[in-house]
Amino acid sequence: MRILSGIQPSGTLHLGNYFGMMKPAIELQDCGEAFYFIADLHALTTVREPAALRTYSHELAIDFLACGLDPAKACFFRQSDVREVTNLSWILSTLTPMGLLERCHSYKDKTARGLAATHGLFAYPVLMAADILLYDSDLVPVGRDQKQHLEVARDLVIKFNEAYGEALKMPEASIREETAVVPGLDGEKMSKSYRNTIGLFEEEKALKKKIMGIPTDSSPVEAPKPVEGSTILGLYKLVASPTDYARMESEFLSGGVGYGDFKKRLLGATWEYFAPFRKRRAEIVADAGWVDRVLSAGAERANATAAGVMHRVRKAVGLE
Repeated sequence: MRILSGIQPSGTLHLGNYFGMMKPAIELQDCGEAFYFIADLHALTTVREPAALRTYSHELAIDFLACGLDPAKACFFRQSDVREVTNLSWILSTLTPMGLLERCHSYKDKTARGLAATHGLFAYPVLMAADILLYDSDLVPVGRDQKQHLEVARDLVIKFNEAYGEALKMPEASIREETAVVPGLDGEKMSKSYRNTIGLFEEEKALKKKIMGIPTDSSPVEAPKPVEGSTILGLYKLVASPTDYARMESEFLSGGVGYGDFKKRLLGATWEYFAPFRKRRAEIVADAGWVDRVLSAGAERANATAAGVMHRVRKAVGLE
């Protein structure tokens, strides 16, 4: 089974990135042949500073490796290092109905938040389809907000194979509903665009300021606290043991403990959870050049796989 997933280098990684995409991907690297990429071509829709994009891409690679991605198990590479992805994207675009893209909610959501209505943003699902299909992917882990784009990729496989013969493999989606939405500091989905994130490698002082500043209601210490929609509980569940989480939830319901104590517990659990990753990150940073070697080796392997798929595609459409 070949597993494919990608993540955009659009800024500092946060808990939503880790629990929503990175952790599931790292767990899946033991379940099959994993291909994980840094989606720097996709990032061009929002990142317009060349130096920033290079920095974001490099830091993302360090963070992903520090969190447990194993280059001995997973093929890890930059999207732009496999030039065939743009070739496949164009071929797919010649079969993509405008109406299919017009129905995609992501484009509408992003333009409503102020992003420029560019062709790249509109055609994002076609490039994503090329990302998936270029490596004969079997399984694609996606969040709920990307499920529609995976369905676009499946639609394009049907259209291509009906037009040219069975040249593209049909991928399947894997959606982890329980971690699909990580709460941000304000209770909304954690997102850089909402400015409500907790960085993966926050300095301890900054982390404390963010967690202790989580908004709460005015319930007195002795009163029960609402469990439904609690940002504190939502985040604590991700970083605490099941026993510790059950205890906090019980204390929310029974009363007698204040929000300040709950936040201190969340702070301690968050700091402890990421301690091994901080140590590994320091080791990676100290080994100059290792990350570049990992990405170069990953690109070589990804290009070899892509070449086989594109040979089938080009032959099918008449380019070879």
